[in-house]
This record gives sequence, C-alpha cells and structure tokens, in this order.
Amino acid sequence: MKIIVSGGGTGGHIYPALTLIDAIKSKRPDAEFLYVGTRTGLESDIVPKAGINFVALNLTGGFERRLTVANISRAAEAIRSIKRAADIVRDFKPNAVVGTGGYVCGPILLAASLLKVPTLIQEQNAVAGVTNKILSKFVDRIAVGTRDALKNFPPDKTTYTGNPIRAAVLAAAKADGLREFNFTDDLPIVLISGGSRGARSINEAMIGVLKSAAKKNSAQFLHVTGKSEFDSVREKLSDVLDAPNIRVVPYLYNMPTAMAMADLAIFRAGATGLAELTARGIPSILVPYPFAAENHQEFNARSLVEAGAARMILNRNLTTEKLSATLDELLNSPDELQRMARASLSLGKPHAADEIADIILSLT
Repeated sequence: MKIIVSGGGTGGHIYPALTLIDAIKSKRPDAEFLYVGTRTGLESDIVPKAGINFVALNLTGGFERRLTVANISRAAEAIRSIKRAADIVRDFKPNAVVGTGGYVCGPILLAASLLKVPTLIQEQNAVAGVTNKILSKFVDRIAVGTRDALKNFPPDKTTYTGNPIRAAVLAAAKADGLREFNFTDDLPIVLISGGSRGARSINEAMIGVLKSAAKKNSAQFLHVTGKSEFDSVREKLSDVLDAPNIRVVPYLYNMPTAMAMADLAIFRAGATGLAELTARGIPSILVPYPFAAENHQEFNARSLVEAGAARMILNRNLTTEKLSATLDELLNSPDELQRMARASLSLGKPHAADEIADIILSLT
C-alpha cells in the first residue's frame, strides 16, 4: 500500500499529517509513504528528520484573499505545479492521497483527483482555509476537526472526527512532568505558550504576571517564550528567574510532558494546540492570533468558550492587568477550574487519528 500525504507551511498542518502517518502505520505496517511539501516550509526540515520520504513542489506562497499582482504570479505557479504533482502521482502510484492543509495541498490533491486516485482532506479549524474550500469540490472525503466546520463542506462526504493528536500527548504522565521541571504537586501549575515561534503580546503581558507570581508563590508557572523572544524575556525577568515557582524556557521539545502536569494553560488558539488541551482536559485562557487567515483562531477559541472550557482575551485587549485578573479569578476558584476541566475533556477527541486513518484506509 502506498499513500501520499501533503501539508505545509506551519506545524499546525505538518504535525497532524505525521500523526496520521503513524496511525495508518499502526494499522497497516506495510504502508509506504511519500510526503509532498515545499522547499521553504517547515515540512522540508521536519519531515525528513522523521524518516519519511519527501519531495517538494516549487511554490512560494498561498493566495491572498483579494486580487493582487502576486496572486496572478502564484496562479501561474500553481498551474505549473499541478503538472509536477501529476508526475509525482503517476510515478509513486498511491492508493490514496491525503491533505492536512496549506497551499501545497492544492496541486497534489487536485492532480490526484483528476487521475482518479482516492483523496481526503483534513480541516483543523472552525473556519475552512481557501485551499480546502476549493479542494472540497474534488476530493472524495473530508474530515473536520470541529463541529463548526461542518457547515463549510458538502455534508454527504464530510465527517466530524476531531483533530489528530500525537500519541505522546495521551501517554505522558503528570509525575514525569513534575520531575522534569522540578515542580511540586501542592500548587497549581500554569503552562504558557504562544506556539512554536512564541507570541510577543503574551510574553509582554506575562512579564508583570510572573514578577507578581514570584512574590506570592501561590502557583507555579512554566512559560515557553519562543526562541526569538527568549533573551528579551529573560532579561526583563532576571530578578525572578531563581524563584522556585517560575520556569522560563525558549522552546519545549516535550510539550506532552508539560501538558500532563498543567492545571491551566495560556495559549494561542491554533487547532492542534486546542485539540491537545481538550484531549487532556486542560482548562485554558486563550489569546487568539489576530492575523490568522479569516480570523480563524478567534472562531476556534469561541467554540471552547461557549462550551465552558476556556476564557478568551482578544489580543488587542491583552494586558498584564487583564491577564492577572483572569488568572487570579480561576486559580482562586478551584471548583470553577474543575468545571472547566470537565468541559474541556468533553470536547476532546483522543481517537481522532485512528478514525481518520480508518476513513483513509476505506478509500483504498
């Protein structure tokens, strides 16, 4: 069995693709995979390191949501890429082709569809991306990560599965996290992350929060700044970095372990991060990235807020004072925090990857 997988641009498209590959491998150990991405996206580095065969299409960017000179150039680029994508499909002879989002999926999924190869796209967000909206007219099946996304696609071929999450997220144990980060089990633990590149607005708001928290010592904080912001944040927090309840790091390669010990999270509202939080039943304070396509992170966050699993602070309203007040309210109300945790867990879809893998295999 051979399967082409494509997804690129951000970790939110790449890691679900890798998770689906692992899920399919667990069911069909004989499966052979080819990953189609771009030369400039994160996938060109991440995928080969995962030991998966990788080929690149010559694409420099997705379409803007208005008529521009760049869009005309990219349209010509996309047309050329469809021919290259068709050659890849013919050479590899896949039994199915799967896309997890990003503009690179367009040419390879369209080529596969035109060549009568079974296809599936997976949409992570509450608001569908442009590429997936276009592809929905051609592909055989669509798996969506949120109920809100169902309205974006043809109902006869769309299934609400949830978003695929890494097996390590569910396997990690709280005791491992406490030991790794040298935290104790007698105080609540807050995990702060703005994503793989960090989030300046969250980092800036957290400066005052952490300075105050170091004096109170009533909760423990693990703050992931992103590599580009780390030196600046560390300098501003130099007087509290030795506090026993404060940990500030540039990046976490072991996020599942950190999540396993978290009682509350402060996150952006990317689909993959939210899928992992809800699979673990972690309540959250969400600060949606304001420049996400079609403001999809705010829509992602609203789904959790409406279910009672999260609070939301819009990026333009984020201040140390606002974040401190929300944190204090939740940390001083353990019953409310537990209620939010139950609501979060009720939204979790821990077996999404297996369900999507079964749909893919049913196409072959």
